[in-house]
Amino acid sequence: QLAVSCVTAALNQFQTFLLHGITGSGKTEVYLALTEAALAQGRQVLILVPEISLTPQLTRRFRRRLSVPIAALHSGMNDRQRQCAWGMAANAEARVVIGTRSALFTPMPNLGLIMIDEEHDGSLKQQEGFRYHARDLALVRAKHAAIPVLLGSATPSLESLYNTERGQYQLLQLKQRAALAKPPKVQVLDVRRRPLQDGLSDLLLQHIRSHLNQQGQVLLFLNRRGYAPLLMCHECGWTTDCPRCDAHMTLHQHSRRLHCHHCGHETPAPVNCPQCGHTELWLPGAGTERIEEALAKHFPDATLVRIDRDTTRRKGSLDDKLEQARSGAGHILIGTQMLAKGHDFPNVSLVGILDADQGLFSTDFRGTEHLAQLIIQVAGRAGRAERAGEVFIQTHQPDHPLLTTLLHQGNTGFARAALEERRVSDLPPFSHLAILRADANRVDDVSDFLRQAKTLLNSNKLEIFGPLPAPMARRAGRQRMQLVLQASERRALHTQLHNWVRTLADMKSARKVRWSLDVDPVDLY
Repeated sequence: QLAVSCVTAALNQFQTFLLHGITGSGKTEVYLALTEAALAQGRQVLILVPEISLTPQLTRRFRRRLSVPIAALHSGMNDRQRQCAWGMAANAEARVVIGTRSALFTPMPNLGLIMIDEEHDGSLKQQEGFRYHARDLALVRAKHAAIPVLLGSATPSLESLYNTERGQYQLLQLKQRAALAKPPKVQVLDVRRRPLQDGLSDLLLQHIRSHLNQQGQVLLFLNRRGYAPLLMCHECGWTTDCPRCDAHMTLHQHSRRLHCHHCGHETPAPVNCPQCGHTELWLPGAGTERIEEALAKHFPDATLVRIDRDTTRRKGSLDDKLEQARSGAGHILIGTQMLAKGHDFPNVSLVGILDADQGLFSTDFRGTEHLAQLIIQVAGRAGRAERAGEVFIQTHQPDHPLLTTLLHQGNTGFARAALEERRVSDLPPFSHLAILRADANRVDDVSDFLRQAKTLLNSNKLEIFGPLPAPMARRAGRQRMQLVLQASERRALHTQLHNWVRTLADMKSARKVRWSLDVDPVDLY
């Protein structure tokens, strides 16, 4: 009620609010109440979500509650559906628009409120073509329209938390779960020196069996699709490297093919090692497909629902699988990030995070922040109704500072420590970054372009790093490098970029490369 009152009082002026509510605390209820308040004033409301998979769920809840026309806008719709929704919004016939990042550009003549769910999510950033961050651009639109913006998340970005510290945003907090729901009990499973069966520890399997016997629903999270992340020869060490990328190809067992998840290259999986002819090919690691196969053997009577990009390609399949999950028809849910964000699965009583170690040693300085957000979001799917939930995190690094802080101090403690690290290191949000990325068939063409580009910059108010190889230096057969620009003041950075971009386009070396400039990058890749 306090959160709703604060935003309602600012309905006719520009102000930014950050709603930091733990998972299951009722953030959607706040969105609904604020929408009703804006509609009562004859205004339209725009709600942005990071993923298509969240749009139908939110739209259903709003349609059940509100008796006004609601339009949905996302890339899963065909052109006719999008045109119809766009027209309804432009004519003020649709009073509420719910969509992914591009819905931000929908014309709404009576717009009175913008709300962004999961404001921390990297999917809100458009990474190709016209680059923009829907969250940041929403503030620009709201300022022009003199209306408030509400940013909601259980794991706010460090940038947004910093803006509350500086007084730029007003912080609203929901610290308890709604109704009778209790926060789940989170435990770390130390899997060092313990046998793993296709990525599953004996202890986790025991807990899964226990929850299934008590009619609980189980959710297992692994952010790696496919059967195994690579094939390896046990004799000579040959691995399934992609011929076009600096990456391994993933085995998909159902089709017996190797896929590169970066460039799309695929080839039949070999029976013998192409290098030495040995027949013993080893499958280190596991993907969601392998986990599904293993669980089918351990729990033959359970209904398994796998939700990842491979199982949801067919139109309508994602909605069908999510409905199975929500209704409880699926006893064990297995999935990637698609399953982690914002979904309300009331029957889930156990969540297992199968490989927390993936994100602990990222080359990106935001790696630990993203992992912490993911762990908290996934853990938040457990115990959302009356039944208490349990969360188990499998790791070979049980004493890692990130996991220790998350377990004992929660997201608030982690965010405080992470912000202090960034402050000491002078990294965003305490400084501002831009990356000039370039790629070409020849590495010399890329380095020549970036070296010349660097000479055109005034390094007095900038720190310039590079030219550097990208973290994945070769992708889809093209050589990739980058120039990283860092400034303590945003104005100093933008002043240089404004003239620099025009000069780059006229350089002769620019004709031999594909280049882009990314301001405030969400990752370094």
